Amino acid sequence: MTFTHPFHLESLSEPLEAGTYRLVVDEELIEDLSFTAYRRVATHLEIPAISVAMARRQFLQVSPGEIEKALARDGAGMDVGRPNIS
Repeated sequence: MTFTHPFHLESLSEPLEAGTYRLVVDEELIEDLSFTAYRRVATHLEIPAISVAMARRQFLQVSPGEIEKALARDGAGMDVGRPNIS
């Protein structure tokens, strides 16, 4: 996913830079159903951005809702300050 502006996540004290980030969604198969279905068990954001050359990368656990809010703020061109959570 790509952020065009620096953005803030609740679990970080400093904003992240604009750029393209990899979002990793871990899912598990739900057994004993008559069809194939999966349940999301974790969502991680790989930091720093893909374009940053780093030997080490970190995976930050995030909620899907938090990512959706950050993308919406980015799309609206809102500044990077800590979001108002209501």
